[in-house]
Amino acid sequence: MPLRPDVTLEQLNHRGDGRLPGLFGFRVTALEDGMLAAEIDVRAEILAPNGYLHAATVVALADTACGFGCVAHLPPGMANFTTIELKANFLGTARDGTIACVARPAHLGGTTQVWDATVRRKADDRAIALFRCTQMLLAPRG
Repeated sequence: MPLRPDVTLEQLNHRGDGRLPGLFGFRVTALEDGMLAAEIDVRAEILAPNGYLHAATVVALADTACGFGCVAHLPPGMANFTTIELKANFLGTARDGTIACVARPAHLGGTTQVWDATVRRKADDRAIALFRCTQMLLAPRG
């Protein structure tokens, strides 16, 4: 499934306005056929009480990157998606700086997509999480 020509980086960067992606500062940095890159800045509001990056923050970054990648690769006749399964393996953490995510499809089907993502600290390029999710594709309502 190739990248949809009607989906732009600018559209994706506004897709989360007023929703969770906008609240945690999600931004898409690159979009191409078979890949979406995104990042967020680490700040106190998205840390756990122990002072380390909250696991939910990492999942939100990875799941949003995969979801926005899914939107950019929807097949004809499909209008949206919903996540039906996800898994994360945490390898490290961050307390400051920026964390970046690269999402790539493992499967681009007509009714489901499977996406893999790696979340890294930008400062040293160390992987802090591996992520996989399955997206159910949704036809237009009505």
